Amino acid sequence: MKVRDVMTKDVISVTPETSLKEVARVLVQTRVSGLPVVDDGKVVGVISEGDVLFKERGPTEHKGVGVLGWLLDPHGAEAQLKLEATTVSEAMTMPPVTIESRRPIPVAAALMLEQGVNRLPVVDGGNLVGIVTRADLVRAFARDDAEITQEIKDEVFRRGMWLDDPAEISVSIAEGEVRLDGEVERRTEAEVAEALVGQVTGVVSVDSHLTWRENDGSTK
Repeated sequence: MKVRDVMTKDVISVTPETSLKEVARVLVQTRVSGLPVVDDGKVVGVISEGDVLFKERGPTEHKGVGVLGWLLDPHGAEAQLKLEATTVSEAMTMPPVTIESRRPIPVAAALMLEQGVNRLPVVDGGNLVGIVTRADLVRAFARDDAEITQEIKDEVFRRGMWLDDPAEISVSIAEGEVRLDGEVERRTEAEVAEALVGQVTGVVSVDSHLTWRENDGSTK
């Protein structure tokens, strides 16, 4: 399952010239917490509720540092720029964290967790084509067992492993817990099958009972 399968294609975006007041209105009206910033089709940044709230919070003097020390600090200087911002270009977070539409969903999940973001603008060739959120990934993980089984057979066995007869492998699944039974040609095929099935979105665990006709040197 790829990012393009779960992303929202009709994306609300703003430009670097958009005023922060307009951004606030859009965020309230659309009930989203962040927007991609697009210039000539390219994603150049992200503007979020947090960026807007800098304006409401106002300057905060760090204890024992003073205003001058705060401004001389690189992070303090960045905060000061946000405080003085009136347009998106002055307040947005950049560079943006983006992902390509062809990337697998687990890659998007890992990127969100590593970067601490709730959404990722989706790009192809640098151009904005969609947006994917944590909620989108959770919905994908929650899909039913029948849909997961079909993806395992089609994407893992037929397209991923090029098995002539995927029916040789029996797939049973309950609440995302997968059991594999059957016989394959080589031991490495059994190991690859177990690994690839474990990467399918919605799979919680894999219990492999696959056997093989040829031990091709794996030490597992």
